[in-house]
Amino acid sequence: MIRFFYNFGPNPVKVALCLEEMGLPYEPVAVDMRAGDQHAPSFLAVNPNAKLPAIVDGDATVFDSNAILLYLAEKTGRFLPGPSPRERGEMLSWLMFVATGIGPYSGQAVHFKIYAPERIDYAVNRYTFEAQRHWNILEARLGKQRFMCGEAYTIVDMAVWGWSRLLPNVLGPEAAKLLPNLQRHLAEISARPAGARALALKDKHTFKTEMDDTARNAMFPHLAKKVA
Repeated sequence: MIRFFYNFGPNPVKVALCLEEMGLPYEPVAVDMRAGDQHAPSFLAVNPNAKLPAIVDGDATVFDSNAILLYLAEKTGRFLPGPSPRERGEMLSWLMFVATGIGPYSGQAVHFKIYAPERIDYAVNRYTFEAQRHWNILEARLGKQRFMCGEAYTIVDMAVWGWSRLLPNVLGPEAAKLLPNLQRHLAEISARPAGARALALKDKHTFKTEMDDTARNAMFPHLAKKVA
């Protein structure tokens, strides 16, 4: 059985969706980042980068959410586009677009708006602008076709869904009105039975919600070092 190390952030949730869509048996293992669980030696042996998610599948250990999606798709032969070089190139390009653009810029935009110890307008503007630019590219693509790789629902859609659930946090409350194609895509995937099961994972464990000194030191160790 696959061991799935998770919390309820956007990257673990898209892997939860993938596991549920594929009907793969898995054991969810909660890693509470605000409590510092990611720094435990037992988890660092799974992911030395101390980030979520990660899976252990027999002898295989895979971390980084997009790597996990691709690993599971290739393992099962499901939720991949057609076999032609053109189709595979398209899938890999958009999957990496989410991995290197959507995720990092969205995450940093939220960090500098909410968690940074002081507001730095340049950083807020820089990351919010880039997040918006990347999301606009997805909005335009989904305005031309049902899913990211055409009419076929693939792991790329799962990768987008993980983050599009949090668009108001990234771009503000007007994001839903400004990005209707992404909202249509989000709603369609959320309505799938696997989407409901993935979201229900939040009820299996209660994560720490307080952003106290312990949480800040665990999640943002550069601040702890600065204080020390």
